Amino acid sequence: MSLLGFLKSKVFLKQLALAVVALVVIVFIMLKWLNISTNHGEFETVPDLKGKSIEVANIELKENNLVMEILDSSNFNPDYPKFSVIEQDPDAGKQVKENRKIYLTLNPSGYRKVMVPELKERTLRQAKPTLEALGFKLGELKYVDNIAIDVVLKMTHDGQEIAAGDMLPKTSKIDLVLGNGKRPGSTE
Repeated sequence: MSLLGFLKSKVFLKQLALAVVALVVIVFIMLKWLNISTNHGEFETVPDLKGKSIEVANIELKENNLVMEILDSSNFNPDYPKFSVIEQDPDAGKQVKENRKIYLTLNPSGYRKVMVPELKERTLRQAKPTLEALGFKLGELKYVDNIAIDVVLKMTHDGQEIAAGDMLPKTSKIDLVLGNGKRPGSTE
């Protein structure tokens, strides 16, 4: 029997028809299984969690069949309570599948600590932008008798003398003791 004759035979056509039917049945079963296993057309709405504590956020996510995933946060935001949610992904109101992870960024307990720079023997004009660039605030300026005008002689924080290398929370006020241009002990 030739190849062309075999392709026209009843045995081959029956086998071909059975293969097509089997393929259609398998595709139909796979599509139904995918609809069921992926919960096709079923969504959960992401709640608004900003400003809420971890405990409240976890309860709300469980009620909506969602999973909480906490991301580290190094940027303190004074507008939110400590350890509350400051960002979430996906955003509130989005439609997501059941058991989807919702990534939360938490507000730390306070500003991170920053190393105090070396400012002694620098001018006020140099010291102020250096402090501000690191996130510190310039506090009170106290002048004492010293021949160097507006040169930093000491740094203090909350009445305590501090030195370069000390760690203080970001946004701390640093007070400076500066020279006033008069010789110590002079009556000018």
